[in-house]
Amino acid sequence: MARIEVKGIQVSIMNDQAHDYISLTDIARFKNSAHSDDLIRNWLRNRNTIEFLGIWEQLNNPGFNPVEFDGFRKLAGLNSFTLTPSQWIEKTHAIGIISKPGRYGGTYAHQDIAFEFASWVSVEFKLYLIKEFQRLKEEEYQQIGWDIKRNLARINYRIQTDAVQKNLIPPELSKSQINFVYASEADVLNVALFGKTARQWREENPGEKGNIRDTANAAQLVCLSNLETLNAHFIQEKIPQTERLQRLNKIAIEQMLILTHDNTVKKLEKGE
Repeated sequence: MARIEVKGIQVSIMNDQAHDYISLTDIARFKNSAHSDDLIRNWLRNRNTIEFLGIWEQLNNPGFNPVEFDGFRKLAGLNSFTLTPSQWIEKTHAIGIISKPGRYGGTYAHQDIAFEFASWVSVEFKLYLIKEFQRLKEEEYQQIGWDIKRNLARINYRIQTDAVQKNLIPPELSKSQINFVYASEADVLNVALFGKTARQWREENPGEKGNIRDTANAAQLVCLSNLETLNAHFIQEKIPQTERLQRLNKIAIEQMLILTHDNTVKKLEKGE
């Protein structure tokens, strides 16, 4: 569960079935911190609110109960009419609002509905809420893009290690010998792309965390993915390591000259 700060209020955001739900309880605290639930119920009593929720559910929820919705719509606005989030969910089978019990519970709503509620509470708060929500999503998209790039390199590295196991490791080798072969193959790529082994990088950067590949930029990660696939292919062709290193280094130089000037790669680096 994520949190954003809006006008001094911590607003919780949870993800349910790939959709973001924002805490109405937290939004209500901006207006009335002691009686946030009462504020939500007052909003639900409003005829415009009922009509908005009904239209949203009809557009997004095949299981929505229109009969119960019509009943609520007829009563909305009357002094005697009351409605809680739980009643709305239970009677209409709504999915746009979620009621969570417990210490960290409360009333959550799909972002479309949450923004509508925020506008009812305070137009100013709604605008700040949208701004902070968009900032959060931009950070998430950037992180997703970075994870995809890193995972791509890891997946291709698995292709390479499988090729090493099938083509370079003779039978009856000890575990330490096998590990040495893997490390050697990893450094073939490190030397081809970065000009140094992992050990050399660690000796030059004793205070740095991680490894040489953790410092790679987007262009280097794309190139590394390509080199890993090519190296696996070269291994299967039984090309000697020294020759593979020379080929990979030449390819790395050619690709980096292109990738460092590619606009798409620059956008990946920025998380766009």
